[in-house]
Amino acid sequence: MEAAGRAQPGGPGTDAPTVADLGELEVLARVIPRLGPAEAALLGPGDDAAVVAASDGRYVVTTDLMVHGPDFRLAWSTPFELGWKAAATNLTDVAAMGARPTALVVAIAAPPETPVATLEGIADGLREGLAALAPGAGVVGGDLSASSVLTIAVTAFGDLDGRAPVLRSGARAGDTVAHAGSRGLAAEGLALLFDEATDASGEPDPALAEDLRARHPDAVAAQLAPAPPVAAGVVAAVAGATAMLDVSDGLAKDALRVARASGVAIDFDAAALGPDPRAALAGAEDHGLLATFPPDAPIPAPFERIGRVVAGEPAVLVDGAEATAAGWDPYADWDGRTG
Repeated sequence: MEAAGRAQPGGPGTDAPTVADLGELEVLARVIPRLGPAEAALLGPGDDAAVVAASDGRYVVTTDLMVHGPDFRLAWSTPFELGWKAAATNLTDVAAMGARPTALVVAIAAPPETPVATLEGIADGLREGLAALAPGAGVVGGDLSASSVLTIAVTAFGDLDGRAPVLRSGARAGDTVAHAGSRGLAAEGLALLFDEATDASGEPDPALAEDLRARHPDAVAAQLAPAPPVAAGVVAAVAGATAMLDVSDGLAKDALRVARASGVAIDFDAAALGPDPRAALAGAEDHGLLATFPPDAPIPAPFERIGRVVAGEPAVLVDGAEATAAGWDPYADWDGRTG
């Protein structure tokens, strides 16, 4: 995925109209056509609500917020990347239930001085992110309002296609622990942005960020426009996964959630975590999928075996020794800046 490294559509221009210049109706008239269709939509944007098909009468639903400051910095992210990431972070929550993503509802609150081109870029990122990560899914509605801080709220829907949902609570002692996606790369990208793309006062610097993209394209892309293995959620469910979740707050922290829900311990193999197990465990926002499978079940690609489920009090272990479940916490880790 090259979203963070290529020219991004929808960036603000010096003479571009703002949302205050055009007003809500005209802004929506420009933005909605950029979003593309959703195959499951029986009725899309335009009425008070959308109508989305659910094949067996059930659907999976999840929601997430991206707020300027704790979740992204406009000095670092292009509008296209914001839209792409907003799609990706919600699609993986649907995938973690073993469901197929079908539709998104997107609400945006933007300051009046926001260029309309910024919202158009977000729409382009949403459309392209959906096309790449969940073909057939689309944006079926949403809302637009004013705020002092740019905020993107996404609600995602998914179809179980007749299968039972895969829960966090199904892991059993003896199960294999497996993971799909990158481990620690997004956290590496964020650390690089803070270390090398801020000015002398600590504020994010767009020019330094562009230079960083050229030198560390994979790490920066993993943070600003991740490409998680969304399709692997259905693959895991079909293969008999006993538990699964999206790794958004850090592998160790999210594994502890599985351990507590299932009443077991998760024991990772240090050698399987990669050259820096500590970074793999603590790094957040990779949005990979952590799953457990029955002991004798084949592990389907793109999952890799990284440990096992063991009996005991809920805990995260590495080679049998208890590990710290560090990870992302917006209340503990945000420095209060925007940028």
